[in-house]
Amino acid sequence: MVQSMMHETQQRPAETGGRAARAHAVRNSVVESATELFATAGYRSTDLATIAARAGVGEQDVRSVFGSKNAVLAAALERAVAGDDLPVPTLEREWALEALADPDPRGQLHRQVAGVGDMYLRAAPLLDVVRGAAPTDPELAELWETNVRQRLTVQLAFACALAGKTPLREELTPETAADVALAILSPETYHLLVAERKWTHEAWRAWATADLTHMLTTL
Repeated sequence: MVQSMMHETQQRPAETGGRAARAHAVRNSVVESATELFATAGYRSTDLATIAARAGVGEQDVRSVFGSKNAVLAAALERAVAGDDLPVPTLEREWALEALADPDPRGQLHRQVAGVGDMYLRAAPLLDVVRGAAPTDPELAELWETNVRQRLTVQLAFACALAGKTPLREELTPETAADVALAILSPETYHLLVAERKWTHEAWRAWATADLTHMLTTL
């Protein structure tokens, strides 16, 4: 009896680890499949069964790991924005730290735009999906509002850092400078210029850097 109990105890960590590994594998496959489906087929046309089929898992597996389609979209957006699954805030990412630490204001703005641009290369389609669905879905409206607040927090940190390196334009405070940067570096503007007007990503970066420099500083 004792040996049986010991055997069961020894098996439980392995079983737990196996379940965790399966959940992680399901999560990765679902997020990758959902990202493609949401961006190409749209949010309303994509259901959990379609996502599960594309991911090669059961619909119940998707429900067990995520719970709802909104949660799948939120997870896909979080990964696309970050570029990975690490729990590292934007302002602690390498590109952001390098931008904040750059003593040259032009260098900061260049790094700032490049970092945001890299994020939009991954996340712009999903951000457009969330923004489009938000007016009729309270959960996604909250997700969109959270994303805007997070982007504003990041831009305020950059504006404060910039103000310590070069004078801002006379009419600007760090708060209003952050608002200007939020508008110039918005996913709506990126989508308009790159997806709809067919600008190259590099052309958007050059425009955004020049516009930020002109609008925020006297450089």
